[in-house]
Amino acid sequence: MTTYRWRGLRTGSIEHLDVLRRDDHLRARSVVDLGPVRLEYAMDLDLAWVFQALRLRSSDGRQLDLSRDDGGDWWVDGVLRPDLADAVDVDLSFSPFTNTLPIRRLGLTVEAAADIVTAYVDGESFEVAPDPQRYTRLAADRYVYESRDDDFHSEISVDADGFVVDHPGLFTRRPPGA
Repeated sequence: MTTYRWRGLRTGSIEHLDVLRRDDHLRARSVVDLGPVRLEYAMDLDLAWVFQALRLRSSDGRQLDLSRDDGGDWWVDGVLRPDLADAVDVDLSFSPFTNTLPIRRLGLTVEAAADIVTAYVDGESFEVAPDPQRYTRLAADRYVYESRDDDFHSEISVDADGFVVDHPGLFTRRPPGA
């Protein structure tokens, strides 16, 4: 098990994430303290870092179950979502962990870029929507994240395993126990 912690710079949140490798998949478990609300999620990925399932719960009683089957169909709370058909990754608005998924899955070489679509989960509303994005690898430890449907972009620093160290203005990693 590997543990990561991040501080949300806009929200003041603290995320505590544990990633466990199993024989046939990865399991991430996280608690995100947003002050008045606490979010907990469990996420399953295959060993190639492809998203399989998310179970998200909030301390105020909201919940979301999101999954992607082997055929690429997405399900939100048991309802098929054809609008997410182009998505492979999930993107949680409140967690830098989900930047790791495309970084690990794509395995970009330096100066290479890839356009992707994510299933974007808004942490306030729990709404899920397709979100076109682009990742460009600048160096071994740096990527540019770009939203393809607005003008947001950010240069992300990562560690050797592709986990966010600094997402300027949004998240910064803290040492475990800090």
